[in-house]
Amino acid sequence: MGEVRVVLFPVPFQGHINPMLQLAEILYSKGFSITIIHTQFNSPSPSKNPHFFTFRSFPDGLSETEISGGGVLELITLLNARCVEAFANCLREELAAAQRVACLITDAHWHFTQRVAHAFALPRIVLRTANISAFLAMLALPSLPNFPLNLTMNIAEEKMEDPVPDLPHLKMKDIPAVKTSQNPHLIEQLMSSVLRETKASSGLIFNSFDALEHEPLVRCRNLFSPIPIFPLGPFHKHLPPTIPAATDPPPDHASIISWLDTNPPKSVLYVCFGTLAAVDRDEFVEIASGLAKCSHPFLWVVRPGMASGSEWVPEGFDERWARGGGGLVVKWAPQREVLAHPAVGGFWTHSGWNSTIESICEGVPMLCYPFFGDQMANARYVCDVWGIGALLERRQIEKGITRFMAERESGGMMNRIKGFKDMADSCLKQGGSTFLSLQNLVDYILNI
Repeated sequence: MGEVRVVLFPVPFQGHINPMLQLAEILYSKGFSITIIHTQFNSPSPSKNPHFFTFRSFPDGLSETEISGGGVLELITLLNARCVEAFANCLREELAAAQRVACLITDAHWHFTQRVAHAFALPRIVLRTANISAFLAMLALPSLPNFPLNLTMNIAEEKMEDPVPDLPHLKMKDIPAVKTSQNPHLIEQLMSSVLRETKASSGLIFNSFDALEHEPLVRCRNLFSPIPIFPLGPFHKHLPPTIPAATDPPPDHASIISWLDTNPPKSVLYVCFGTLAAVDRDEFVEIASGLAKCSHPFLWVVRPGMASGSEWVPEGFDERWARGGGGLVVKWAPQREVLAHPAVGGFWTHSGWNSTIESICEGVPMLCYPFFGDQMANARYVCDVWGIGALLERRQIEKGITRFMAERESGGMMNRIKGFKDMADSCLKQGGSTFLSLQNLVDYILNI
């Protein structure tokens, strides 16, 4: 048969890059050769990723002003407009160099790539890096023309509690509104394009699994019929644990694990808000004060730049303050290993999907603190649908932590999330839903 190559194109944000690279490793393990095409902006480093991948970069045309002045939504919209010709040239070179390219797999947000793939007569498969439920919520935006998509716009408080049409588990306030500096309808326009071009694609992949999201999966299959849908999650459980790359050298990995080893089972609250969330000084103080006053040890990842106006923690805070409060503050932590550690009994999270599914897979209940995008919908499912977490309200930090840590056992949260962990383990075993879905995807790519 010879070499069969798959070309993958991630959106250049860490929460999108990581699952795309995990998918690439999964496909490589099934015998495919892998090429990663990427923008120059926030590009993955070939030296920090598998040597058996081919990396191809192209100029995206973003200026420093555009990068620093725009939010995520503005940047994605701009990149979809700017990258068409440069991406097409890069893909043309790859097609000329490769023996056989079976398909192109792109992030769902790269809606322009459907036209490029069609021009090259190349099948395009879409990866949606969020879960199925949140994807359906985002696709509902174009059908809600009267909903204020910009969080700065006013809406009656009682309307925010209304259920989303056809998605009764979600409330209107869970719809992924994003603050935009110029056009409040950017997200509506983006999701209209995503819906249209995903329907024109050759397939759809999710980092989720059937037992976790069976009902949303059925709805999604009906929406996108007849294109096939492949729930392959949890992606990271297909692969051996690795220490992820970091821009700054991470602290001593062994020292974090050693610190965890000194704590009793299920006593530590792990706190991490992902790679994009930012807080101002007042919110940082509120979080820090709540952690220091609670009676539980904590491991808090404070990403450089997370606290607005500070390189790391604001003036007046350091590791000694944290240790005095029974905690450890670090710039980076090996999240999968931390969540798997027996001392960790809770995860205070921004409710990004990668973090959510990693927590589910390790059986760690979540204290949800969503910031933007699909995080509100993820938190709603974690707390109200699956019953494996609690929503933490701002200005209620100390009380919220104390109540959450107390109710993990008494409220049945631990038992429920153990059941989800068992389902995640089962779906990957021979004959499980994800195992079979991956087999189907491999056969589909080979015969597409």
